[in-house]
Amino acid sequence: MMDFEAARVKMVENQIRTTDVTSHSVLSAFFTVPREDFVPEKSKLLAYIDCDIEIAPAAAGKPARFLMEASPLAKLLQLGVITKEDKVLDVGCGTGYVSAVLSQVADKVIALESDEDLAAQAKTNLAAHGYENVTVVAGDLEKGHAGSAPYDVIFLNGSIEQLPQALLEQLGEDGRLIAVLGYGHAARATVFMRERGAFSENVFFNASIKPLPGFAKAKEFVF
Repeated sequence: MMDFEAARVKMVENQIRTTDVTSHSVLSAFFTVPREDFVPEKSKLLAYIDCDIEIAPAAAGKPARFLMEASPLAKLLQLGVITKEDKVLDVGCGTGYVSAVLSQVADKVIALESDEDLAAQAKTNLAAHGYENVTVVAGDLEKGHAGSAPYDVIFLNGSIEQLPQALLEQLGEDGRLIAVLGYGHAARATVFMRERGAFSENVFFNASIKPLPGFAKAKEFVF
């Protein structure tokens, strides 16, 4: 029987702390949330290895979905400087793991998922662990969830090719949107901020993570 608690400690010490993650609240959340309970049964023994884990296979024209590797995830969450006063929109929540982590550092989390099966899994997983400050909602990821806006933080669970204005508009004053722009090794972790109605962006580091569906640029016709 695998000692998941020991594996969780090892993940934090060897994968997360070693990549310049120093936020006490972020580290504490990764120590607390049982990652193994948010991956498919067949992947439980792989829950703490340092790579992305498939949570839904590609099907019916939809791409496969993944739980992000712990190290880049922790680095991205740290960029948000999230506090217990913040309301967070978690875009592409998958099975709910990142929402569970966010629930430990934020006041309230809206977990948005476009895949109905994943949304149902997220609801079940989060309820099973009593993460009562998370609400799972279904809808198109690129549209965000205007019904609960404005948000202090918006977090995107995968890389995107373009950022829709609709998502930016859901940020409140002094709000932060954390996204990885671009695909592959050239993709960059970027924080967009809203100050006095204007938006600014800062690029922090390269991050090669799996893409989120719904954020690719429309193909242009070439004559």
